[in-house]
Amino acid sequence: MEILLIGKNSILLKWIFMKTSKIIPNDSVFRYYFYFMQERMNMFWRKNEEKEVLTNDPILRKYKFTNVYRSCDRVSQYLIREVIYKDIERYTPEDVLLRILIFKIFNKIETWEYLKNEEIDIRYNSFNPKRLSDSLTVLIKKRSIFNNAYMMTGCHYKYNYLHSKHERWLSMVKNEFVDGKAINDILHQKSLRGIYERLRSCTFIGNFLAYQYATDFNYTPYLNFDENTFVKAGIGAIRGIKKCFRCYGENYEDAIFFTHQHMNELRKEYGYDYFRPLPGREPHLIDLQNCFCETDKYLRVAMPDLRVGNVRIKQKYYPTNKCINFIFPPQWNIHKAMVRNVSERI
Repeated sequence: MEILLIGKNSILLKWIFMKTSKIIPNDSVFRYYFYFMQERMNMFWRKNEEKEVLTNDPILRKYKFTNVYRSCDRVSQYLIREVIYKDIERYTPEDVLLRILIFKIFNKIETWEYLKNEEIDIRYNSFNPKRLSDSLTVLIKKRSIFNNAYMMTGCHYKYNYLHSKHERWLSMVKNEFVDGKAINDILHQKSLRGIYERLRSCTFIGNFLAYQYATDFNYTPYLNFDENTFVKAGIGAIRGIKKCFRCYGENYEDAIFFTHQHMNELRKEYGYDYFRPLPGREPHLIDLQNCFCETDKYLRVAMPDLRVGNVRIKQKYYPTNKCINFIFPPQWNIHKAMVRNVSERI
């Protein structure tokens, strides 16, 4: 359904939303969503161009926010470059998906680098969870092995006989993804939703992790499904959607699909229509989902009285001199469109 936008806070627009789509934006809040997307993307390009001042927004300068594009964040870039595509010819498709899964369970670059230094080469046909577990037991005495971005509980009666969380996760991977053929099943799925549902059936993996892992698997050359065919809202995105919409449809995903369908009109409606995307690739549903999460964070400071869940931002922004030489899945055809290699100081 095409929606005609007729001026700011249009009565006709409100009536159409209410009678047809049951989606009613909260204009005074939803505009921050498009402001965040535009200004955060401007920061991305300014970093790439090595500008001294990235933004004049005090909130964006003080706190840490992810990129508009999920694939541009540091951990995703490492995953694509070092875990998936580096020496990919040495590995089978099953190996590659297993390597992604092990990396994403910990979601921490330093943990993967440690395993590499220990000369642990993760392969499907020779996967040894005990060796990984023993090695990580040594590391965990020195520092955290899990990234705090995801809540990894690792509690389930099937694996509670094991002492540590990482032992439980690695045993689950062996029992269900290798011996139970979940990886093989995933490689034969016909849709992004199918990958999500197969992952969702595995122990420890809930809605959020299943969607994130499905997206990571989809970066490979073996599972190239359109990211705009399926989305699942995470807890942070749900908070953002509740703030940005008076009525969001039958489920939270309706709001994300709506935003994607009417993105250009809404940008113009709210006055943020100068958005510079990655070459040839507008934000997809996964990116819009993430931006609802980040908008929720932004609004905790910008509109502190609008309380839905958490009330403060935990992570502050600390610039470093590390650089990212950006790489994207070849099937996206972004590299050819780049005038030069994109690099970002983070």
